[in-house]
Amino acid sequence: MEQMIIRNVRPWGADPVDVVLEGEGIAALVPATTAPAAPGVEVVDGGGRLALPGFVNAHAHADKSWWGMDWVSYGGEATTQGRIAHERAVRGQLGIPSVDATERVLREFLRHGTTAIRSHVDVDLGVGLDGIAALHEAAARLDGAVEVEVVAFPQDGVIRRDGVLDLLDRAAAEGAASIGGLDPCLIDRDPVAQLDGLFSVAERHGCGIDIHLHAGGDLGAFEYDLIIDRVRRTGLVGKVNIAHGFALGQLAGGRQEQLLAEFSELGISWSTVAPIRSAPLPWVAMRELGIGIGLGTDGVRDLWSPYGDGDLMRVALDFARLHGVRYDEDFVEVARLATSSAARYVHREVHDIVPGARADLVLLDAQNVPDAIVRAPRRALVVAGGRLVARDGEVLL
Repeated sequence: MEQMIIRNVRPWGADPVDVVLEGEGIAALVPATTAPAAPGVEVVDGGGRLALPGFVNAHAHADKSWWGMDWVSYGGEATTQGRIAHERAVRGQLGIPSVDATERVLREFLRHGTTAIRSHVDVDLGVGLDGIAALHEAAARLDGAVEVEVVAFPQDGVIRRDGVLDLLDRAAAEGAASIGGLDPCLIDRDPVAQLDGLFSVAERHGCGIDIHLHAGGDLGAFEYDLIIDRVRRTGLVGKVNIAHGFALGQLAGGRQEQLLAEFSELGISWSTVAPIRSAPLPWVAMRELGIGIGLGTDGVRDLWSPYGDGDLMRVALDFARLHGVRYDEDFVEVARLATSSAARYVHREVHDIVPGARADLVLLDAQNVPDAIVRAPRRALVVAGGRLVARDGEVLL
């Protein structure tokens, strides 16, 4: 088994160590030394840099970006329905989805230190499952440096388009880790039918559900209640994630506390892209209750928005700003949301700089974790699956 030593690094800002890699995993952490390595062992000088686990993007749309193409001016109406319609009308002209476009996005993720993603991939009557195939092929081109987990996502609605549930069922049968949903009240206007359909597919195939919810206030809370009821009835505990879920931060204390208790009991997790105008999540209470929170980039330069660069550290910074983070220990917790605490989003038992974990590391020129979050410095080195895959912001593959 091939060995590599990442020498003289500071995991989470602690004292310097050498990280010993064997194959794709971390074998040991030993006191930093300058002694020669055994013959045949590759040594990479970490230069005393801060080391973090590879970033985990818990909410991406890697299949639908125009990154690397000529600038595409924003079009369509700035509503959820308007963006859906515009995307459907224009994506074919840009060759979306495609393997090349998806690979370019994965490369951006990788050079910024992201080594695992959960990507929602559009599944509809126009593209079928082509986007899922493109994502898998793009990841294969990078030889697994970025591990991908698929959410088959019905961007154009579930019930209002005959045949979409069948596509979701097929995607789950073919190995999609989760199926998605979208605004059961606002898009399908039949929340019972959408949720019953999604939970039926998930029960049949044992997959998860990762559902986009944009509705605010009482309407959003009503959707949470419907989901909670179905998790109880189906027993899909620990298999449901709510993406965005803007209503949660808007609800009054008692109602919010009651929902948090139920989310905790049923293992319902959350993913957010920390949009600047959204209500802050009760993230401290969620952490205390063991409710998972993952950070994601959402779309990166797609037909929904021209924003995004694939850097999850910038999302972590936005999350810190949105939630008024000031203390060092809270910055560390934010960094964990983007790394070790996000293991569940890509079905890993452990994701950290510890023996037994996959050897995914990011080295940064930063004094400590708070300094790294606030500055989001260039990634000096990225190691993925035991291989050096990026240096000074450039992918080596």
